[in-house]
Amino acid sequence: QLQASGGGTVQPGGSLSVSCALSGRSYSLAWFRQAPGKDREFVAAWRSPTNTYYYADSVKGRFTISRDKSKNTLTLQMNSLKPEDTAVYYCAPRLIWSVAYYNPGQYNHWGQGTLVTVSS
Repeated sequence: QLQASGGGTVQPGGSLSVSCALSGRSYSLAWFRQAPGKDREFVAAWRSPTNTYYYADSVKGRFTISRDKSKNTLTLQMNSLKPEDTAVYYCAPRLIWSVAYYNPGQYNHWGQGTLVTVSS
């Protein structure tokens, strides 16, 4: 099981990052978030075989996935944060890429999330 780490509290316009430690196997990974009282929503995904990245429209241009091969971690760098980005962030793996990568129902394994709070 993967566990997201990082997160914290930041003012609007600030930056934070959340990371996920990979277990060594080759698979794709997605980031989701869930705000209080709302459904879990897609944020970003990394498709391992093609090293391709996908982003939700709401975070495109502000969030970036990067991979550190030496540490075997995947980091979601979040810039220009907004109060509406406040949520618990989760990473979820898939062994086989799904064209419905944005659908949380495509993922069977969810680790503990990490809270990101954007507030003045």
